Amino acid sequence: MKARFASPFLLTALLPSMPALAETGGTANSSAIVMFLVFIVLTFVVTGWAAKRTKTASDFYTAGGGITGLQNGLAISGDYLSAASFLGIAGMVYVSGFYGMIYAIGFLFGWPVVMFLIAERLRNLGRFNFADVTAYRLGQVKMRVLAASASLLVIALYLIAQVVGAGKLIVLLFGLDYKISVVLVGTMMMIYVGFGGMTATTWVQIIKAVLMLFGATLMVFLVMLAFSFNPDALLAEAVKTHPAGDSILTSAEAIKANPINALSLALGLAFGTAGLPHILMRFFTVPNAVEARKSVIYASIFIGYFYLLVFVIGFGAVALLSKHPEFFHTEPGQPINIIKDLIGGQNMVAVHLANAVGGNLLLGFMAAVAFATIVAVVAGLALAGAHAIAHDLYANVFARGRDSDKQQLIVSRISTVALGILAILLGIVFENQNVAFMVGLAFAVAASANFPVLLLSISWRGCTTRGALVGGYTGLTVATAWVVLSSTVWVDVFGFAAPISPFPNPAIVSVPLAFFVIWLFSVTDKSAEAQHERDGFDALEVRSQTGIGATSAVDH
Repeated sequence: MKARFASPFLLTALLPSMPALAETGGTANSSAIVMFLVFIVLTFVVTGWAAKRTKTASDFYTAGGGITGLQNGLAISGDYLSAASFLGIAGMVYVSGFYGMIYAIGFLFGWPVVMFLIAERLRNLGRFNFADVTAYRLGQVKMRVLAASASLLVIALYLIAQVVGAGKLIVLLFGLDYKISVVLVGTMMMIYVGFGGMTATTWVQIIKAVLMLFGATLMVFLVMLAFSFNPDALLAEAVKTHPAGDSILTSAEAIKANPINALSLALGLAFGTAGLPHILMRFFTVPNAVEARKSVIYASIFIGYFYLLVFVIGFGAVALLSKHPEFFHTEPGQPINIIKDLIGGQNMVAVHLANAVGGNLLLGFMAAVAFATIVAVVAGLALAGAHAIAHDLYANVFARGRDSDKQQLIVSRISTVALGILAILLGIVFENQNVAFMVGLAFAVAASANFPVLLLSISWRGCTTRGALVGGYTGLTVATAWVVLSSTVWVDVFGFAAPISPFPNPAIVSVPLAFFVIWLFSVTDKSAEAQHERDGFDALEVRSQTGIGATSAVDH
């Protein structure tokens, strides 16, 4: 079996497959369109309600800190589980068996890291976003510029992939021109975030999470019903049907093909989660550190449950789709290769399975859920981008704290519009480009630049501004250069014969390097400013552990 170490969350890997839905009478049906419109109407009603509650910068950024742990856990799930984590991982399980779960395990492993190392301290130390935390005792301007630079790069990479994917999906649903579709997606994003802020974004993500969990649960129920709820019968049929036989029940063969890259992938998934700006900002929406930890626990439960469902969906597709020749490019009477002949390729596995077990009604529902997923992620990204621009750059770098709450709210909304316009333009420019690497690069940058700086700034007395800056920019640069020089970009995008980087995932190099550089440039920093920063660690430690002063919006 050929091992594949593609970048995670590759929404745009789905795009060439989307026209395949039309070939099977897929999502271009009345049920999909009705559900799609119901979702839009529902979320606009939520946005109107949220707009009345969004009066201050705190309301806009953090919903006034009034979100409960359960609500925030659902919203995190809605923000974290992209369409590709559903369709893409189901496809990998379909092709590679148990090996496909390495991505799900990596995504899930990041949450204990967040819970035990970051969540409570983040909520106790910060006001609006994680840049507040890194700048708590280190250089305000320099650290905020670093945090904003890395955050905006991560957000831009994510945003392009999501907008392109959403645009293609609307083309498929309604037959609209692609440019009109992208404008529609960008406009919806600006409405959700610009008017409703974090409150609207949170509830859009909650609605999406509930729909996704319900849809996947229903699919699994119907799959297991076909096997009388006997998992052994399901796996036995999958082994009998799959060309690789019983090797689909182990990941050993795939990992042996490139063990270093497998380890690098796992590191990137785990530590990237703990550095994603649109995920980290969710911990400021809850009233205290206890609710922040509850958020992680609930999110871990929902996300873990979802990936268990995806595992069953993948194996269920192996066992059931071969009984539906209409899903394959084969002549009547000819043998079916379930891997090579599937219409639309591996990324359409979950879509075809929805059609097989639930007909057009379930297929239409899952198409609407896929769109809801993309919109929820886009809204979260836009809000995180507005954070970085208005709070970090405008309020704390340019205005230096001289702006009013009203001015910051205005700049936030202007930033949202600007990001929406930029997303529309980039979505149009990248329509026919291979941008699948972008989300993988976003994870690598988050793991290599954001996570080391965030962790060491709150847990190591010796960390200084100089060390954090040099280490953060080193991680950002190395991760970006590594991905660009790998087969993912150097060969697949630029068309060169061979890659320069030996494997695609940079985390095993860039993450330890960032930690080392932060340590080296911190311990060699003997300046008076560095000593003052070390002396400030005790105050940081007390507040991060106890939460004293954390409930008030105090500028540091």
